[in-house]
Amino acid sequence: MRIADRNEERVRAVLIAGPTASGKSALALRFAEEFGGPVVNADSMQVYRDLRVLTARPTPEDEARVPHRLYGHIPGEEAYSVARWLDELDPILAEASQTGQTPIVVGGTGLYFTALLSGLSEVPEIPEAIRSYWRARARTDGAAAVYEALAEIDPTMAERLQPSDPQRVVRALEVMETTGRSLADWQAQASPPRLEAARCRKIVLAPDRGWLRERIATRFEAMLAAGALEEAKALDAKALDPALPVMKAIGVPPLIAHLRGLLSLDGARLRTVSDSTRYAKRQETWFRNRFADWERIDPAV
Repeated sequence: MRIADRNEERVRAVLIAGPTASGKSALALRFAEEFGGPVVNADSMQVYRDLRVLTARPTPEDEARVPHRLYGHIPGEEAYSVARWLDELDPILAEASQTGQTPIVVGGTGLYFTALLSGLSEVPEIPEAIRSYWRARARTDGAAAVYEALAEIDPTMAERLQPSDPQRVVRALEVMETTGRSLADWQAQASPPRLEAARCRKIVLAPDRGWLRERIATRFEAMLAAGALEEAKALDAKALDPALPVMKAIGVPPLIAHLRGLLSLDGARLRTVSDSTRYAKRQETWFRNRFADWERIDPAV
């Protein structure tokens, strides 16, 4: 695959998206060495300090080859957000612009790329009491009940969402109760994009599903060999709130269940590989629908 042409106009950034285990980090490293820029994380789980192995963060050897930014800098006790990611990305982009470098932004969190190129609505922080209330309502009353509540207080967002998507329904309810304004209003007042899409090289890795399933299974075996169980054990010892993102990372719940004697290692292995495969399908759907104009590359070729 062609990495760069010295005669073409310098791109402002290279963006590499793709499903889990598709080889994004390796490709980003190749681009970074060619362009001389840093690799910048755009994965909402790889920001967590506690999850080097289970999120397949770049190895120390890879980090020594080129600068890596926004990896493993957040403690598991904190909940991270796309707004915070953008704030932390701003000085990295500014420095790259001043020095003439080309940052390589890589990850599997589609929302990060969308916010990068299209802006983000500046919704105020949701109080924990409100967040906990609506999450509890969704768990106890079910998706249909919280959707009905949304239809009563915010019919605009109810029309945009489906009852089968309780996570986004709960988000809309949280925003409405906190601000008194529909999430639709906040989304209409998005912040400006950080990068101009036309000045970026935009790549989506689009592997064959069978190939990817094998990669996911093989990678998890490598994670186990690299200390995934020890990483899960250390995380469990912190007794964190199960609702925190770090506690819901793929592989964490089944491995903790195994460590507590509630699940065999084979059961944890099967559940993790299955969860990863389903997650990859959701990522592929997002990229296909939202990034239809991006360059698509089969990493197996």
